[in-house]
Amino acid sequence: MILSSQINHHQTANPEKPVLYSFRRCPFAIRARLVLKVCKISVLLREIELSDKPQCMIAISSKATVPILKLPNRILDQSMDIIFWALSYNDPCNILDGWMVDKEYSEYFLDSLDNEFKNNLDRYKYSSRYKLEEEILHRNKGLLWIEQLEKKLKNSEYLSGDKKGIFDYISLPFIRQYRIADPDWFDRCDLPNVQKWLSEFEQSPLFQYVMKKMPIWKKTGKEVEF
Repeated sequence: MILSSQINHHQTANPEKPVLYSFRRCPFAIRARLVLKVCKISVLLREIELSDKPQCMIAISSKATVPILKLPNRILDQSMDIIFWALSYNDPCNILDGWMVDKEYSEYFLDSLDNEFKNNLDRYKYSSRYKLEEEILHRNKGLLWIEQLEKKLKNSEYLSGDKKGIFDYISLPFIRQYRIADPDWFDRCDLPNVQKWLSEFEQSPLFQYVMKKMPIWKKTGKEVEF
């Protein structure tokens, strides 16, 4: 079982284990944690606060945003680099299969998610920084993107086919954030398949596990075996 391991606290790092700098609510960090657990890879998790980043994290990555995975021989500071590393190490559920079927489409999907959709999501989610008409504009652009997922989910249970795969894991945290911006409005949208897909994900033991609250490493000195 993916979730059978117990969470243990450590005051000092295990040099044999990868160290993951993470922030609980960041969708990029969420998708990295999801795939690490699906791949049954254990890491030492250091939960950070974005307003008070540890200097050692900044020192190993000029990007200085989560997630960052510190391996014995290299640093991975992009969520998809972490995901592809994990899948190359161990892919017991074959979640990469969908990606390999059509790499050109896979790269297009990822680019549109991480750029087009994420850009509109940020301007919708942080609407207090923008004018109301801009909020509505970006909400509607985001909805157009999600409606493409709705069409896919009419024909298959998951974005990756008849089983959950990489397209589901990399996009679900972002669709969740879109809904959180205005849950009542989202739930009234004509998106029955997306709503079911998202609800089942949020209720899954895997999601509940990766969203557990962790001690802030900089404040407590506690790493979590994740």
